[in-house]
Amino acid sequence: MPPRNPWIAVEAGADLPARDRLLRRVHEAFFSGMSDETGERASPRSVIAASWRRSRRAGVEPDGTSGRAQRSLEPGSLEEQRAGSGIAPALPLLRQLLGAHARDARHLLIVTDRSGQLLWVEGDRSTRRLAERVDLVPGSLWSEPAAGTNAMGTSLAIDHAVQVFSAEHERASVHGWTCSAAPLHNSRTGEMIGCVDLTGPANTAHPHSLALVAAAAQAVGGLLVPATTDGQLHRLRIDALGVDHATIDLGDRLVKLSRRHSDIVVLLAAHERGLSAEQLALELFGEQGKPVTARAELSRLRRLLGNSLDTDPYRLSGAVEADFLDVERRVGEGHAGGALDCYHGPLLPRSDAPGVVELRRGLDAGVRATVIRSGDDHLLKSWLESPAGRDDLPALILLLRRRPGDPTLAILGRHAARLSEESRAAGSVSYSG
Repeated sequence: MPPRNPWIAVEAGADLPARDRLLRRVHEAFFSGMSDETGERASPRSVIAASWRRSRRAGVEPDGTSGRAQRSLEPGSLEEQRAGSGIAPALPLLRQLLGAHARDARHLLIVTDRSGQLLWVEGDRSTRRLAERVDLVPGSLWSEPAAGTNAMGTSLAIDHAVQVFSAEHERASVHGWTCSAAPLHNSRTGEMIGCVDLTGPANTAHPHSLALVAAAAQAVGGLLVPATTDGQLHRLRIDALGVDHATIDLGDRLVKLSRRHSDIVVLLAAHERGLSAEQLALELFGEQGKPVTARAELSRLRRLLGNSLDTDPYRLSGAVEADFLDVERRVGEGHAGGALDCYHGPLLPRSDAPGVVELRRGLDAGVRATVIRSGDDHLLKSWLESPAGRDDLPALILLLRRRPGDPTLAILGRHAARLSEESRAAGSVSYSG
């Protein structure tokens, strides 16, 4: 019996092998133009039949000789396509919501752009190896006109979440698979950005997969970046290291911000999912902060930034770049040299906003730890000569003990002695030379 919900392929507890056998007969009868020889009155779901007809009109053959989807992206252009898709800001949350399920159920988490190009394919290693045989790999095109009926291409074609099981796929080469996909829309503009999909072996099919991807697609709508009228992503760039007044490049103009607006922009850039007025008041003023004060500042800031500042929650729209986020990324990669190159000074050094102070300390600690772990004395010396590291006595002592008698470290040695005197007076660490 077909499922009661027209968008799912199988009910919970369904006899999957029996459903698979029936669908293969239905598929053969539909594409051969012959009736089912068993005499069973079975037909594809209406959404599948409509997709089969569209795929057939597009020239997709059920038994194509290659059995593989079209490869439309060269490996070198994949990163560029990912960056331009507007989906990358939502990827961490999609992984959080769906990654564990994908691993446990032997499924793949797949994200496509609006054309059906596969941008990310992640999950169970053995399933990925099987998927490579049918070109379920980044860079392949899985739109209906390119790959026939499949959950990703069909969800994009009809703008609705849908599950496809076994021989509901048009191409015979993917009859051993099941997939559930939901389109991704920017929640502010309604623009379709791509789709998110869970794909796995047919014997792992379950209706809950469709509910999961639909809920995940809904959850990340506010993180998806819409394209501008010329098809390019709206981007903005923040510079806030070593200065008290951040600047923000909106593409058509450069804005120098007040100290309070600098705090707000940095905090919003650091919280890509956005902040409520209550949360922002806490980050700006601590426990005594009032949401009404935060809202007033945000209202003034929005007059400067226009549509680059979204509300409910408050967040920066577009693809956000920032000098301190560049440093965070290099620290995350363990790239000590790159982190130092990007680290032009403390984050908003005179800001006393609790949220900014925490970010500043975290950035200092991250760069310091990455440099020390590198074991590179040259990088450690560069850290100690930087504004953030110049008074780092433990790191000074570490370098001087690694390089005893090095004349190039004489100035640092004298500085260490001065810091040591101050430390002894405070009952802390000291350097004996």
